[in-house]
Amino acid sequence: MRLARIDIDEASLSAPSDQVEHERKVAMFDLIEKNSFEPEGAVEAGSEGPFDLRLALEDNRLVFDITGPDFARKIMLSLAPFKTMLRDYRMICESYYEALKNATPAQIESIDMGRRGVHNEGAELLTERLKGKVALDRETGRRLFTLVNALVRS
Repeated sequence: MRLARIDIDEASLSAPSDQVEHERKVAMFDLIEKNSFEPEGAVEAGSEGPFDLRLALEDNRLVFDITGPDFARKIMLSLAPFKTMLRDYRMICESYYEALKNATPAQIESIDMGRRGVHNEGAELLTERLKGKVALDRETGRRLFTLVNALVRS
């Protein structure tokens, strides 16, 4: 099972930096190219996809609006468990982008390792919060976390 299309609610997006916008576009492209996305109950409903996903923010909740052949499901997750993780990820990304301007390659690599570590933790948290609702593989979780980061910019 897989995603065929991903949309992000434009009304939910704030004005992202050039780097965040680039990461969002790359994540969306990579997700469409390769993903593993299995909504709970889809097979029982007679749907094996592919699925469309619309990400949005509603009432301080992250919304996954999933549709596919003979299947529709809306999943809402509280943003509270993500707030600290997203703040930490944004801070380390800012440090990384600043380091790209004048730091040594060793310093950039060190910051990037930290950035990837926090990104992996965020992807694991997202995968855990979706457990029992949508099954994801590791890379799909990482790319979705990138999109959540682009969406939640407060």
